[in-house]
Amino acid sequence: MSCRKRCKREIFKFAQYLFRLVTGTLNTDSVEDELELSAVRHRPEGLEQLEAQTRFSRKELQILYRGFKNECPSGVVNEETFKDIYSQFFPQGDASTYAHFLFNAFDTDHNGSVSFEDFVMGLSILLRGTIQEKLNWAFNLYDINKDGYITKEEMLDIMKAIYDMMGKCTYPVLKEETPRQHVEVFFQKMDKNKDGVVTIDEFIDCCQNDENIMRSMHLFENVL
Repeated sequence: MSCRKRCKREIFKFAQYLFRLVTGTLNTDSVEDELELSAVRHRPEGLEQLEAQTRFSRKELQILYRGFKNECPSGVVNEETFKDIYSQFFPQGDASTYAHFLFNAFDTDHNGSVSFEDFVMGLSILLRGTIQEKLNWAFNLYDINKDGYITKEEMLDIMKAIYDMMGKCTYPVLKEETPRQHVEVFFQKMDKNKDGVVTIDEFIDCCQNDENIMRSMHLFENVL
């Protein structure tokens, strides 16, 4: 199996795990009981609100929460737990930095933990969101300092993290300048007005005109 296919398989497996992590008893038929909130520290929003904000049904949300509570009794996931989970899928490399960036993308209120709401909102976009929603989510991942722009250094940080995560699968021997060379080419393509930053409009426009990126946007659609 080629490195590209193997890496894609691992990412797909992780997407499946994300869903299984929060479903736990996905195949159960016993979903009549309401959410049991008394035992957790973090109480999620009502089902009606989450159903309106996501593309999950009430039944799915009940099952999702039951599984989330089983895995995370406190009602939240901290960054170290998230890193531990993510690293299991990329044992050939160091996934900690990329997992840090990914955790921050899920942690929408930036309080150092991912709640059930945070996780379900992100999962809804990754699994069932429109292309526009997925690209907005991807932009937020690359916008490390959350100032509304992607700089060349931010893109380089993400690129280096991806190379580190893929490890030997991506490169037996990697020249130190390779990530920067890739970023130079891609950043110049995105930064259309050459002002040194990429806006969300530039990011989305560039991605929508790139066939490879568009194909990757459909990666998670068959996870469920």
